[in-house]
Parts: sequence; structure tokens; C-alpha cells
Amino acid sequence: MAPSTALPEPFKRRVSSAFANGSAWLDSLPSLIAECEARWKIKAGAPYALSFNYVAPAQTAEGQSVVLKLGVPNFELVRQIRALELYAGTAAVRLLDSDERSGTMLLERIEPGYTLASLADDEQATRAAAQVMRDLWKPLPPDLRFPTAAEWARDLANLRKRFDRGTGPLPAGLVGRAEGLFRDLLSTAEPSVLLHGDLHHFNILAARRRPWLAIDPKGVAGEPAYEVGALLRNPDPLLFTDPKVQRRRVQVLHEELGFAKDRMLGWGVAQAVLSAWWSLEDSATDWQAQCACAEVLACLLAEFK
Repeated sequence: MAPSTALPEPFKRRVSSAFANGSAWLDSLPSLIAECEARWKIKAGAPYALSFNYVAPAQTAEGQSVVLKLGVPNFELVRQIRALELYAGTAAVRLLDSDERSGTMLLERIEPGYTLASLADDEQATRAAAQVMRDLWKPLPPDLRFPTAAEWARDLANLRKRFDRGTGPLPAGLVGRAEGLFRDLLSTAEPSVLLHGDLHHFNILAARRRPWLAIDPKGVAGEPAYEVGALLRNPDPLLFTDPKVQRRRVQVLHEELGFAKDRMLGWGVAQAVLSAWWSLEDSATDWQAQCACAEVLACLLAEFK
């Protein structure tokens, strides 16, 4: 690989701003890749589109197609490794090997690999996602701890801290609704299981050994109904701000998973507002779309009151 100066500038900016040691990690990336190639006897190709991790196709000495993934070592990356170990390739990508210390993973290559977002039929995509959810959920292991849905929800308090108990550009009424929904839903939650935590259309890929496989799990402990939130706020604002689309999605998820519609909508509203805050906190530009999604879901939720 070329020196870190050859990496895409947006990738370098994201990594440098997200991690205290991001710049140093970027400088070390060429040598890290070389170490992985030597350890696993692979040859890495040009990277895929990059967000916060370096991900590239690779081939083993025996000609097997694999994927090399490297990230700045951090708790989230470790949780992903442990979640993939627990999933053991059931409805998720297979973790072939990993090294938590260096933040490196060797993964199976999913082919053909197009995302669930590629499906034109949103109802078909929703049913496929529901099947992946059912197959992924697992009991929480007694010897490993994952962050909880309640801990994620508490992060919304940082919005109030930043804006002196206000909500900044986020609508105050919507934030208040999300805070109330989090309290109500968490206090009445079903027993927690291991959830993917970010199971949306771009984290579900078409595969040969199964119709669809999940990638990039966050690994979070929460009730199963929590999982639908990420799906409801993806993949495109034209879809997730359309009340007809969202009403149909909730109906399909109810049929497939048996969850109460108002509970799924409640999680959808609360998580969309939390997602908007996270985007705002990271200086991203999609927080307004997440608020628009929350507004649509809140209107649908009102139909049940």
C-alpha cells in the first residue's frame, strides 16, 4: 500500500477527528497492512469506500477470497469482534481470525455482496431484514458485557448539557418526546438479548450460503423490539419520511416478528432523535433527516393513542 498520504482525504479527516490517536494510526496503516498480509498469508487489494475503518478485499495463498478490516483499536471494535465470534457465521459474516490489540480482522468475503438497499421492493427488503433479525438474536453470554440500550439512551442527556438544558437546533418537543419514550420503553422492556445494534439496509448483504448476511454489528444488550429502530430510519429520506412506507414497514415487522406496532414506533422515534443528536455531535449533516423521520414515526404513533 502507498503511504498514508495516498488515502482519501475524507477518510483521513474522519479518523483523525474521531480518535485521539487517529493520525498516528493512519501513519502506521501501511505497516499494519503488511503485517496482516504476512500473518495471514494474504494479498490485499485496493480498499472499498472507506468510512472509519480500512476495509479491502484480499486473497489467501490458496486463492480464497476474504476481506481485511483494520480500525483504530477501541472498545467498539472489540465489541464487534466479540459479537461476530458469538454469531459464529449464522446470519452474519464469518470472522476467520482477529487481533483485538491491533484492531485487525480477517473476514469471509460475502458474494455477490450487494446491499439490502439495492432492492426496489421495500416490503421485500423489510421481510428480509426481519428474517436476519430473528436469526441473529442470541442470549447474552454470562462472561461478556455489552453496552445496554439504557446506556445508549442516557447519551441523549449530553444534548441538554451542550445546550444549557436546551435542545439546540433539534425541536424541543421532539426531544422531550424521545426522552419520555426512552423512559417508558426501558421500564417495560422484555428481557435483553444480544442485538446487532445497527441493523439497517447497508449492513445486510446478499450472500450465496444464505440469502442475506449482516455485517458490522455494534453489539448491544436490549429487548428484541429495539432492533427495528435502525431499519426504520434507513436507507433513504424519500422512503423513511414517507408515512405510507413506514406504516407498511411496521405492519410487515408486526407480521414477521410479532412486536406491538406502537412499541416499534416508540423505539423508532426515540432512536431517530438519538441518532440526530449523534450526527449533530459529530458535525454530520444528516441530523435534520433523522428528525424528519422521527416526526413521521411520531405521527403514526399518535394513531395508537
